[in-house]
This record gives sequence, structure tokens and C-alpha cells, in this order.
Amino acid sequence: MCRSIKQLRQPDRSPTPEEIHAAALQFVRKVSGYRQPSRANEAAFQQAVQDIADSTRRLLDNLIVK
Repeated sequence: MCRSIKQLRQPDRSPTPEEIHAAALQFVRKVSGYRQPSRANEAAFQQAVQDIADSTRRLLDNLIVK
């Protein structure tokens, strides 16, 4: 679906907050169909990016990798 989103889980390092935000932004852009939302949708767009970034960080922090 989102080919421009790179895999964030790496065996040798954790992703930076910037990498997580960029992936969340790409996901929201793809799902919403907006590269840049209108002013009326800006708050919802930014909240979605933040929510996805937070969820991504929690996921990566809680994965058990063997």
C-alpha cells in the first residue's frame, strides 16, 4: 500500500522520532488522499499523524525480537 514507508525495525538501532513521524505522515497522506489537507481538515490530519506515530513507537518498544 505505502511503498514509500520504509521498515522502521532494525536489528542494530531504534528508529528516530523523525523517522517514525515521516512514516506516520506518509500513511496518513495515503489513507486520506491529501498531500496537504485544507485548513478545515488540518487539525484532524495532524492528530492522525500524531496518533499513528505514538502507536508506532509503542509497537516498536513492545516487540519481542529473538
